[in-house]
Amino acid sequence: MQAEIITIGDEILIGQIVDTNSAFISKALNQIGVSVYQITSVQDDREHILKALAEAEENADIILITGGLGPTKDDITKKTIAEYFDDTLIRDEAVLENIRRIWDTYIKKPLIQVNIDQALVPSKATALMNVNGSAPGMWLVRNGKVFVSMPGVPFEMKALMTDEVLPRLRKKFKFPYIEHQTVLTHGIGESALAERIETWEDQLPKFVKLAYLPNLGRVRLRLSAKGMDKAVIQNEIKQQIDLLMPQIEDVFVGFENDGSIEELIGGALEANHQTIATAESCTGGKIAEMFTSHPGASHYFKGSVVTYATETKVKVLGLSEELIEKYSVVSAEVAQAMAERARLLFNTDYAIATTGNAGPDKGDSEAEVGTVFIAIATKQGVLTHEFHFGSHRERVINKAANKALELLHKEILKK
Repeated sequence: MQAEIITIGDEILIGQIVDTNSAFISKALNQIGVSVYQITSVQDDREHILKALAEAEENADIILITGGLGPTKDDITKKTIAEYFDDTLIRDEAVLENIRRIWDTYIKKPLIQVNIDQALVPSKATALMNVNGSAPGMWLVRNGKVFVSMPGVPFEMKALMTDEVLPRLRKKFKFPYIEHQTVLTHGIGESALAERIETWEDQLPKFVKLAYLPNLGRVRLRLSAKGMDKAVIQNEIKQQIDLLMPQIEDVFVGFENDGSIEELIGGALEANHQTIATAESCTGGKIAEMFTSHPGASHYFKGSVVTYATETKVKVLGLSEELIEKYSVVSAEVAQAMAERARLLFNTDYAIATTGNAGPDKGDSEAEVGTVFIAIATKQGVLTHEFHFGSHRERVINKAANKALELLHKEILKK
């Protein structure tokens, strides 16, 4: 069983917005056993939409469409779908009543004709009630293939997928079971990891697929299997994970289902009633943002000082000017002092400090661009590490943040 996703809107194609709808739909489909064959983005253009629909019907059993259902003249999806099905638009009174409810409750202005016209749907379609907006979803079937059109507004689309589309698909089709297990590793490159586990990978059953997902010092290994017998699939994935673990135990962080490395660190800190703070220079608050992007971080994350300028390291963190002049602002000694001062300032069990040259210029230091010092302070002392992350500014910052979390995770596991 295969699906195709079509997103409609010039705003996607010119980069004005990011297509998050396809990611949500793909994940939701995968969870019920549907593989996505292709994702296509098209313009608000009649011929382009008609062509995409025809190609999708050839490729897939389920075609899910988002976008182009608004009240303005540039939203032509509904008319084009009606044309594709050789159909006409008729007014759906239940949809119109839903629109009136929304206007009476939230808009509190008289309905105008363009809003009333949103109650028009193809006569061959089943309208899917959009309780969060005025544009209904539309469910059509031809030659056993399902077409579903949904609004492009993400929270409206998500509600329709969850409440209407997925239950209807489950009722109409019998889907296979799909299992994914993603292993998180840190501190090893994709090539080195592939070489290490080559024999294990070569012996995987044909119905088990392995994917490498690298990202700046992190590699995710995703095992996937699909079949009609859920117990067989789950058991095989478990057996393969058990065979894999002895080969990667030194770089293993956790499973993606358990959360990101910062979430795993946060869980460990909270379980141990411990806390952390950061003092960041070259990473500019990136590490703090990674922690605080997750709910509940205040239980273990106490704060951060972004001492980007040299004078801020002196005036805020209290580093001595003599130390900086002697060793340079990008040095192991300064990183160590930053971590120590941050831990004392916030009264935490751990502190992370970063100082380095992310580029493109050397700034206040003579250290080469890409040089980063990372320090992890604990109540027992400070560990400082030197790294060289290349010359691309964004990569240096992200690599430094990822490496800092990797070092902290290893330190916490020692306790």
